[in-house]
Amino acid sequence: MSARPERVVSLLPSATEIVCALGALDRLVGISHECDYPRQVRDRTVLTRARIRVDGSSRDIDEAVRAVVKNALSIYEVDEGALAALAPDLIVTQDLCEVCAVSLDDVRSAVARLADRSRIEIVSLRPTRLEHVLADVERVALALGEAERGRAVRTALDQRIHDIAERAARASSRPRVASIEWLEPLMLGGTWMPELIELAGGTAVGVRPGEPAPTLGADALAALEPDLIVIKPCGFSLERALAERDVIEQSIVAPASPKTRVYVTDGNAFFNRPGPRLVESLEILAAALHPELFPDFSAKHGAILTTV
Repeated sequence: MSARPERVVSLLPSATEIVCALGALDRLVGISHECDYPRQVRDRTVLTRARIRVDGSSRDIDEAVRAVVKNALSIYEVDEGALAALAPDLIVTQDLCEVCAVSLDDVRSAVARLADRSRIEIVSLRPTRLEHVLADVERVALALGEAERGRAVRTALDQRIHDIAERAARASSRPRVASIEWLEPLMLGGTWMPELIELAGGTAVGVRPGEPAPTLGADALAALEPDLIVIKPCGFSLERALAERDVIEQSIVAPASPKTRVYVTDGNAFFNRPGPRLVESLEILAAALHPELFPDFSAKHGAILTTV
């Protein structure tokens, strides 16, 4: 794209956060139904909706997703009329997970039916590692015509990550950590989660960096012998996760060793979104793993880090 885009659409919450971190909030005209941060974006036109109910339990949501996928349908749909009315220059979306947001194919299909489709650039993000997330900041910045701003934002994020890792390296132990991505069925946090755990001074168990979230049973989770379990279901706030306290108690706490520390936190706002707030996610992990080294992060994030 040669001209600086003035009308930007983001169909992914983390992409919306990246766009705003790059100083382009005033150019953001459309968002997905899940984009809620920063608060200033909430008055933008909403362009997507889910075909399933997302207010049920984790088991209900899992069953609904599987039913939709079995019927070869997309979980989300794009409001093509509203998209056409916004006349965007740039659309930022994803092709990592069709459960997380509208699919790239659906976005391309919607754009193909627009009269001015030839002038619309689509930037699709597919991060599976922390490095990819940081690189995406610069990719989006380049598409926005803000390359210098992108480098500055990435440098600042890199420095914060480095500082946390340097402090965590002083720890006298590296606890074994299992992160929980979903409750029913139980899934471990993959992709960038093992890297965050290692940077925070822990040892990730049950999954390697860049891998998708594996499913396992309660006994298999206990067999990993974690010293610490961090529960942050995908798309769930802290309150939403705690609403399934009975599942947490039966499937995670009860089978675990009495010495295992179990925390519940806000996956939706932090760990599940591959954007700038992954650095805050790292702070939360550091506070849970080594509170003696990170009293500042314990104070900063204490309200969203609950023990079970």
